[in-house]
Amino acid sequence: METTENAYDASNPTTWFGGRPRVMFVHAHPDDESITTGGTLAGLASAGREPLLVTLTRGERGEVVDGPFQHLQGTDGLAPHRQGELAAALFMLGIERHVFLGVEPARAAGYPPAIYEDSGMSWGPDGRATAAPDASADALTSAPAVEALNDLLAAAHDAGAQGIVSYDDGGGYGHPDHVFAHRIARAVAAALGLPFWEIADDTAADAEAELVETHEIDAWSDRKVAALRSHVTQLTVDGDDIVHVGGQRQPISSRELFRLRTLPADAPSQAE
Repeated sequence: METTENAYDASNPTTWFGGRPRVMFVHAHPDDESITTGGTLAGLASAGREPLLVTLTRGERGEVVDGPFQHLQGTDGLAPHRQGELAAALFMLGIERHVFLGVEPARAAGYPPAIYEDSGMSWGPDGRATAAPDASADALTSAPAVEALNDLLAAAHDAGAQGIVSYDDGGGYGHPDHVFAHRIARAVAAALGLPFWEIADDTAADAEAELVETHEIDAWSDRKVAALRSHVTQLTVDGDDIVHVGGQRQPISSRELFRLRTLPADAPSQAE
């Protein structure tokens, strides 16, 4: 496997993820890629790496920020609009390789294209997201897991992925599509013998510092903010904060953190 000879450097993207140039990022909805990994994606792209982004749904069930696009909420027009927002965000980040799950090359051979829809969510009593009671038959979490897994496997093969990044096993904040993304991404990593990195937060870094890779993204913060601003139906950038559609504020961090999950001792290896 191609790796850099340089030691890990938090501000040098050529040393991130063990120096692997082709890392596959698996995200559930448009905007997730910019919120949690935007600086990392921009840094990798600027360094000539070849990150691949796989987006599982088009955010069909998401709420819409008050304003000129509010009328799109709950309509068939929201998904194509969010596809356009995502395209604009990826342009700002410098990302050229992107696919939606279910569409070639992220579709298992011999199957017609498929659309995995946003499963929706509701807020549980503990303040974390939980499954919506009315997920459609076309929702990501209603699909046979093996079908989505094989689609992601096809994407990894096509990209020559050397590592995979996605959420932790709780989906970050509990969204069922995020949890689903973690499960299939980690399963594909295990099947191919690839390293798997979970998106972490500052608390995880303090608790398990030896397992976390910290990317200092100051040099690419402008690109990350520009990408965030592209997702106008989903969030607002207010100074140094993201304001989510529900009014929750989230600081735009100057670093992004990743926890490496090691493979089982008997897992196959796919070194190049």
